[in-house]
Amino acid sequence: MSRSQAARQRRSQDSTRPVARPAGKARATGASRRPAQAIEPSEGLDSASGPQKIHKVLAQAGLGSRREMEELIRAGKVKVNGALAQVGMRVQPGDVIRVGKRQVTVRDSTRLPRIILYHKPEGEIVSHDDPQGRPSVFEKLPPMRRGKWLAVGRLDYNTCGLLMFTTSGELANRLMHPRYEVEREYAVRIIGKLSDEHVRALKKGVRLEDGMARFEELEERGGRGLNNWYRVVLREGRNRIVRRMFEAVGYKVSRLMRVRFGVVSLPFALRRGAWREVDEEHTSAILAWSATLVRPDPELAPARPAPVKPAVARARAGKPGRRPHWSLTR
Repeated sequence: MSRSQAARQRRSQDSTRPVARPAGKARATGASRRPAQAIEPSEGLDSASGPQKIHKVLAQAGLGSRREMEELIRAGKVKVNGALAQVGMRVQPGDVIRVGKRQVTVRDSTRLPRIILYHKPEGEIVSHDDPQGRPSVFEKLPPMRRGKWLAVGRLDYNTCGLLMFTTSGELANRLMHPRYEVEREYAVRIIGKLSDEHVRALKKGVRLEDGMARFEELEERGGRGLNNWYRVVLREGRNRIVRRMFEAVGYKVSRLMRVRFGVVSLPFALRRGAWREVDEEHTSAILAWSATLVRPDPELAPARPAPVKPAVARARAGKPGRRPHWSLTR
């Protein structure tokens, strides 16, 4: 083989080998073809294994908000492997954190938290302990080897409908915090029929013993005889607030059912007293949506992702123009 033939053969072989490119200098055309990730890392969620901020780990374990955890650390009430913790320190998988009598072992953060949906019937309480010995929603949930289920909001004893539970304390705190005003939607049956004046009052705001309250949306949904149904949406979760608002204008609620919390709707086929675990695809979607709630600058917040709404959910959605949400029914 001549020298020129050998050179041509080497160039041909080199052209079939992958070209190593420096990190951070990907070609624009290749990046545009790259599929979008289901969830992007955010300041609220650790997305990789390795060191994690201690206040986030404690918040995810359900001990409180990240700010509350920072205050406990400053007060010298938190220890890591027997030594006092410092604000801003990072912990590794396997480290043991003690907060008073509570102990938290740091786990690998690459796994998604678990989320389950429960169709609560009337006659159950959202509490682990009840002096009256009434049935608890936690008795119906699947057992856990470590950790515990955390309820996202509450429903009173006589209220039914959607309850969300998660293993992530940070996710639960974020969805319940009044600052983020996550929507709650209810189907309400009252004795009587609202007058136009009462509808305007409930949408403008009525005074309760703990402050003003108003419905974002209030729609009549028909009825029979003295019983009439309404669809209401509000952005807070004060104790018995829906019942108290109707009582403030002179009507008694005879049945109350939560059908949506944030972007999650009560699955159509989920019977009362039953639960369903959310799959990874929808869990990632819920986490991505919840991450948009924590950004302090609205100009930096990404647009809300398009909802996954199957035909059954579209048929039940009613009139057009409602806020988008996911129905996890498949």
